[in-house]
Amino acid sequence: MKIWGAGTGRTLRPIWVAEELGLEYEFAPIGPRTGETQSESYTQMTRKQKVPFLVDGDVRLSESVAISRYLIANYPHEAVWAPKTPIEVAKEDEWTCYIYGELDETSLYVMRRHGDLAAIYGGSAEIVQSAKAYAERHLGIIAHYLEGQSHVMPQGFGLADILLVSCLDWARFYGVCVPESLLTYRNNIAARPAYRKAMQINFKEFENLEQIMGG
Repeated sequence: MKIWGAGTGRTLRPIWVAEELGLEYEFAPIGPRTGETQSESYTQMTRKQKVPFLVDGDVRLSESVAISRYLIANYPHEAVWAPKTPIEVAKEDEWTCYIYGELDETSLYVMRRHGDLAAIYGGSAEIVQSAKAYAERHLGIIAHYLEGQSHVMPQGFGLADILLVSCLDWARFYGVCVPESLLTYRNNIAARPAYRKAMQINFKEFENLEQIMGG
């Protein structure tokens, strides 16, 4: 098994899952915009030229959610809850799609595109502020849903929590206002040894990592 990709919230997810499941894997810490994903050898594996990317025997997978879901389903472990019935799959999908769609893609990545990546996509303070407000709205909805719950799914820690915490870290890094109850939720999950190890692996060069990990 080999996992490519480091340095972002998206690359964190499969690493974190692999650590939770106790898997042995080779790690290739290439970044999304270092030119390494455009190499001939990498492009032969995935024409998307994106990270993260997984090779597990004959299996080739891109996209952080797909990789994480595959690992959890294919290597079951008591540390991570996995849905077993169609209803459980649908309920988990409801939240993973919501978190990925509304927080990751529609708000946080929009902030990244028109902030950090302004030289490529064009800078716009107005778009960044609008995306920030959009993220804060949906964080409020999630905070309301999580009242009285320690995990997104009532059955326990799982994929939806991994997605949500990675987005919460991303949001905090971008100065998005995160409700206090979500910070408490996030800090409880961030105490997991697998999270801390994955953060060290994924953000090896990040100077303020301990500050982020400690909340």
